[in-house]
Amino acid sequence: MTTSSDVRAESDLCFWTATELAAALRRREVSAREVVGAHLERIERVDPAVNAVVTLVAERALDEAAEADELLVAGAELGPLHGLPIAHKDLHDTAGIRTTYGSPVFADRVPDRDHLVVERLRRAGAITVGKTNVPELGMGSHTVNPVFGPTRNPYDLTRSAGGSSGGAGAALACGMLPLADGSDTGGSLRNPASFNNVVGLRPSPGRVPSWPDRAPWAQLSVKGPMARTVTDAALMLSVLAGPDPRSPLALETPGGTFAGPLDRGVRGLRVAWSPDLGGAVPVDAEVREALRPAAEVFASLGCAVEEACPDLSGADEVFLVQRAWQMELAYGELLDAHRDRMAPDVVWNIEEGRRLTGPDLGRAHRLQAELFHRVREFFTSYDLLLLPVSQVAPFDGELSYPTVVDGTPMKTYLDWMRSAYLVSVTGCPALSVPAGFTPGGLPVGLQVVGPHRQDLAVLRAGYAFEQATRVGERRPPVVAEALGGGMARP
Repeated sequence: MTTSSDVRAESDLCFWTATELAAALRRREVSAREVVGAHLERIERVDPAVNAVVTLVAERALDEAAEADELLVAGAELGPLHGLPIAHKDLHDTAGIRTTYGSPVFADRVPDRDHLVVERLRRAGAITVGKTNVPELGMGSHTVNPVFGPTRNPYDLTRSAGGSSGGAGAALACGMLPLADGSDTGGSLRNPASFNNVVGLRPSPGRVPSWPDRAPWAQLSVKGPMARTVTDAALMLSVLAGPDPRSPLALETPGGTFAGPLDRGVRGLRVAWSPDLGGAVPVDAEVREALRPAAEVFASLGCAVEEACPDLSGADEVFLVQRAWQMELAYGELLDAHRDRMAPDVVWNIEEGRRLTGPDLGRAHRLQAELFHRVREFFTSYDLLLLPVSQVAPFDGELSYPTVVDGTPMKTYLDWMRSAYLVSVTGCPALSVPAGFTPGGLPVGLQVVGPHRQDLAVLRAGYAFEQATRVGERRPPVVAEALGGGMARP
């Protein structure tokens, strides 16, 4: 950890972990005004090249930081995120702060209430500095929309930052934020984490309650934490997790369960490694090569590792049906009123939902039940499943999506995300942790999947891998270029 003598150096402070910052704030080695001010300075200097934080409330954040410092001096009871700056995904409503969903239909929308995720983070002492960019209506894993334009990958500004939590991932990588919230249907926490060399956890359904929610009983979409380290992701989960009467699926396990040390080790665990889910998904060669050492790392840590994967038959149909149903429910009325202001992929997915029949939905539920039991049985033989987060490295930002993966054509904007979305419908917790780089310097993440509701086990495994590899400590070149005085441009 940086010593207190250079605590005010903005370039160091912005790459402290959230855990380090929280401790330094409590010891009064640094003030909330200094921490928030440093991160606002980083946003001002780096974000013009990256476009990750799209709505900024700097003056409000500095006022709240001053209040946070006064509370500390007064000896008030402090939350675990006291004084830490955060920006919220532009799909999560923030009272009094513009929330656009990346859609021109909502370009000027200012909600009058916070989403439950935002509510919990602020109650824990986090200070909102703004909103992070998303794809239009959060649909897809490439962050670009007609309101704010694209978020660029900080490791190569010509590449995608992933999505739909792409603004969050890029902001974390650049030190604009120590923590960021996100959401995940088919990989929207994991994919941008992989693309930006940060950490993203898709928690078990119900682990992080959601409100308001049009479909509170549905389990495909979840909210979760993003950070630069696994410890910080666990810290954030400790605030986000826990029951809430407004969320019928919320698990009763208290958030504090995730606040303790993660250093129990992984020795003796039985680990399944699957580079391509048994040939079920195409994976580009540079991704396979970047992840090749991952299984060896777990073996060196004392795990019994072998190549294996569960039978995911029917998972494609389950995901595509449930997602289409969800899109129509959320945005069908919007399509009727504003078809001419919506992207073609958005229109297609909503219309796919309208073509569904009752038997289609019933079959998807039956297939998912069968899938659950096959995966449950798989995890009686293994403690963890390792596989790629994304089938490609960050792709050309001018593309809507990768149209070919390892020689296989991708028919829709969803196909290239199968290594993430096939895991979504199992209901298992899944972590994206930095794992390697392509020869061209593009980040690649490892996906760590655990048994049903074993979120803590997944975090511990990710922590062990992170400590053994330290891949997440490699910083993007755009930061050095911006802070050196020559602002990088796309």
